[in-house]
Amino acid sequence: VAPGESKSFVFKAMNPGLYVYHCATPIIPQHISSGMYGLILIEPAGGLKPAKEFYIMQGDIYTDGAATGHRAFDVPSLLAEHPTDVVMNGSRMALANAPMKVKVGDNVRVFFGVGGPNLTSAFHAIGTVWDKVYPEGDLEHVHKNIQTTVVPPGGSTMVEFNARVPAKYIFVDHALSRFAKGNAGIMIAEGDEQPKIFH
Repeated sequence: VAPGESKSFVFKAMNPGLYVYHCATPIIPQHISSGMYGLILIEPAGGLKPAKEFYIMQGDIYTDGAATGHRAFDVPSLLAEHPTDVVMNGSRMALANAPMKVKVGDNVRVFFGVGGPNLTSAFHAIGTVWDKVYPEGDLEHVHKNIQTTVVPPGGSTMVEFNARVPAKYIFVDHALSRFAKGNAGIMIAEGDEQPKIFH
C-alpha cells in the first residue's frame, strides 16, 4: 500500500487459534523488527471462558546502539542476529514502566506472540507457573502446570493462571540476558494476603 493510500480485504475466519501477522514488504525482517506485527485471535465456537485478558508481543530490535538521540537501524546486526533491544509491546520495559494490574483471585489470560524477526522466546513468569498453556496458539490442546513455554518467531501461545496471592509477577524471556536489553513485563496482583498459600 503506497503512502496516502488504503486497502482492505475480507476473509472467513475458519481456523480457531492465536496467530501472528506481520508486514511482508522488503526488507521484511527490517519491517518486522520495526514493530510491524501483531496478534489475531480467532475464538472457537462459543468463545473462551471469561478472564482478565492481556496481549503481549515480544520483538527484537537492531540499531547502531547510539547512547542518546536517534538510533539508526543496523542491517549487519540484523543479519548477525545480534539485537540491541529485546522488547515486549514495542519498547524497552514498556510493561514494566506501566505495569498490568489484576486482583487476587482473578483468572488471567495472556495472549503472547513473538514478532521476531529472529529470536525464540522462553516465556516465563517469575512468581507463578502457568496453570494452562495452549502451545503454538492451538486452542484445542492444553498443557497444565508449565513453568516456561517456548515460542518461536512468528509463533504464539495462550497461557492462563490464577492470581492466587498479592504479588508482583514478572514476565520475562528466560534467556535472561535479554532482561538487560529491555525484556520484562510486570503484572501486579492487588488484594488480601493469602497466608494459607504463601507467607
